[in-house]
Amino acid sequence: MSVDLATVKRVAHLARIAVTEEDALRMTGELNAILGFVEQLDEVDVSGVEPMTSVIPMEMRKREDVVTDGGKAADVVANAPASAENFFLVPKVVE
Repeated sequence: MSVDLATVKRVAHLARIAVTEEDALRMTGELNAILGFVEQLDEVDVSGVEPMTSVIPMEMRKREDVVTDGGKAADVVANAPASAENFFLVPKVVE
């Protein structure tokens, strides 16, 4: 896969980045080099390789997966224009 000048300009336009003609030409070469490297990585056989989160074997820190109200319901609605029983009160918008 290769990137041409039109593609670089289109991506720059979509990203809302101002790119001069000179910069677009330079970026074309840089993006093609990056894509070439990615294609090389795609050729590597990784079958049988376990996914890892770190280069050092370690267990990930995990918190207990429990549902809580955060214990701050009153603080959350403290600045609300209207609230009742720690719920926001809003005007009815659908009849």
